Amino acid sequence: MAPSSQKGVVITIPALLLSVSAAAVFLFFLLSYLSSPCTCPSSIPATTFTTTAAASVAGGSVTEEDADRRISTSRGDIDWVKDQIRANGLQMRDNVLRKGINPRTRSQQLEDLNNFKGISHYEGSEASNHTALPCPGELLVEEHHSNYGEPWAGGRDVFEFLAESSHLTANSRVLEIGCGTLRVGVHFIRHLKPEHFHCLERDELSLMAAFRYELPSQGLLHKRPLIVRGEDMDFTKFGSDVVYDLIYASAVFLHMPDNLVWVGLERLVNKLKPYDGRIFVSHNIKFCSRLGGEKCTKRLASLGLEYLGRHTHDSLLFNHYEIWFEFRRTKA
Repeated sequence: MAPSSQKGVVITIPALLLSVSAAAVFLFFLLSYLSSPCTCPSSIPATTFTTTAAASVAGGSVTEEDADRRISTSRGDIDWVKDQIRANGLQMRDNVLRKGINPRTRSQQLEDLNNFKGISHYEGSEASNHTALPCPGELLVEEHHSNYGEPWAGGRDVFEFLAESSHLTANSRVLEIGCGTLRVGVHFIRHLKPEHFHCLERDELSLMAAFRYELPSQGLLHKRPLIVRGEDMDFTKFGSDVVYDLIYASAVFLHMPDNLVWVGLERLVNKLKPYDGRIFVSHNIKFCSRLGGEKCTKRLASLGLEYLGRHTHDSLLFNHYEIWFEFRRTKA
């Protein structure tokens, strides 16, 4: 038998040269691509970081419902606003008169309001016919915002601390003893369902500021808060069936005789939700400490109250903290 012919692949010289050339061209473009500068961002943008930080709420991404539930400012929120200030090159400078902006003190604004009848565009008898709730000039220039020993902005700090400490929901019921001009109360009213915020206030001028300026200007008239003028810890006008999730007194018990504070606590204990409800008192509790620790504890226990401890809360905007004392009802 004749030997079988040997089979194989025959590569000609021109085909070999063509393959080598193609490989060289491919390698050249590959090396050029790898050596070119990367166009990827070198770091995560600030907006991405703040979103991620905010997303840590509840251990996941932030939904619209989560954002609505959150009360205090998050770390991501603070980083975001700082980034916006830096990005816009904003700095505090001397407040100098410049075109389009005319800085005026409250007294100067009030003088203009009085001299020009509220800077009205209407004349004569028409001047007072077009305002649904005519507001005194002193309120329009917000003189009542200077009635406190700290900036008006501190009201938000108080609200955040109390709302989160008492696990506040929109359905909670809140009583403030001495709400004044609603520096704190306006935030509770906005957060709660209509008619769920109650207040006992003795000062007529403060109540005037609350009703004639703060509630209308903040768009909160529809919330119908129950704000009652009264003193001597008389809570009868709030109804006998209401039970509160939170009762608080911000710098109010300081100005009351100790006996009146105890009368108030005795009347309020049955209006506080058992166990879960909270009473918070700011600054100090001398009405209690002046009795002595053991006597105070016994007197609280006789009312069905328990002292839970002292807290401090930092301000978001200025170098300040407030001290709060927490109590709860121990009997159903």
